[in-house]
Amino acid sequence: MGIQTALDALKDRLRASDRMPVVFLGHGSPMNALEETGHARTWAALGQSLQRPQAILVVSAHWMTRGTTLVDVSAYPRTIHDFHGFPQPLYDMQYPAPGHPDLAREVASLLASHHVEGDESWGLDHGSWSVLTWLYPESDVPVFQLSIDMSKDLDWHLEIGKHLSALRDRGVLILGSGNVVHNLRAMRPGGVALDWAEEFDRLVADRLEERDIAALADRAGLGALLTMAHPTLDHYLPALTVAGAAEAGDALTFMNDSIDFGSVSMRSFVFHDQ
Repeated sequence: MGIQTALDALKDRLRASDRMPVVFLGHGSPMNALEETGHARTWAALGQSLQRPQAILVVSAHWMTRGTTLVDVSAYPRTIHDFHGFPQPLYDMQYPAPGHPDLAREVASLLASHHVEGDESWGLDHGSWSVLTWLYPESDVPVFQLSIDMSKDLDWHLEIGKHLSALRDRGVLILGSGNVVHNLRAMRPGGVALDWAEEFDRLVADRLEERDIAALADRAGLGALLTMAHPTLDHYLPALTVAGAAEAGDALTFMNDSIDFGSVSMRSFVFHDQ
C-alpha cells in the first residue's frame, strides 16, 4: 500500500473513534525539520489525519536518563537545539507549545511503580519538535516529554508503554520518536541500504504485524543484529514504548518505510482502532 493510500485509509478509520492512536516516527536528521522532504510531507499529512489530541506525550530518543525516569512538568517547555554543525536557520527554529504540568504529574503518579519523577530541567529536544513542527505547525497542542532510562532492559520500556496506554482514552497522543535502525557509524551519504539494516528493519516490521511485541525486547533472540542496528539503544527504546502501548485489537499502519544514508531507518508506524 502506498504512503498516501495508507494515510487515507487511516483517516477513514479514525473518524469512527475518539480513542487516540499511538504513533512512532523515525525522525532521522534534524534537517527534516527545516526541509520539506518526503518524510516531512508524510508527517504533515499524518497530522491532518489524526483527531486533535488534548495533549501529546513524547518519548524521544534524545532525553536519556540513567537510574531514573523523568517527566517534564514545566508550563512552557523550552526548545532545545541538541545538535552541532547544522545551518543557522535550524538553530533559529522554535516550537513554543505549552506544557501540561497537571497531566504530566498525573503521568508520574500513573508510573509510580516505575519510580517516575517530575522534572523542569528539560523541555522539547529535536526528537520532539523536528516532527511536531510538521504534525501540529501551530504549536498549540500541549506537549510534554518522558525520558528513557538507559539503565533499564528492553522489557522495562514495553512495560512503561502498557501503563501509558490508559491515556489513549483521555485524548492523549502517545508519540515515540527515534529510529528502527540507527547506526551513525555505518552511515554512507547517498549509499544504498546495508543488508543488515534492511534485515533488522524488516524483522521489526514483521514482529509488529504479528503482534509479537515481546520478541522486540528479547535481546537473545535479536542477537548480533540488534547491536549492528543499534550500537546504542536510545533510538530503539521509544519504539518499544509505543509498541507496549498498543493493544491486540489495534490496526497497524506503516509509513516512511525507507532507509536513509544506508543505516538509518525512517520507518514509522501507527497503532489505532480498527
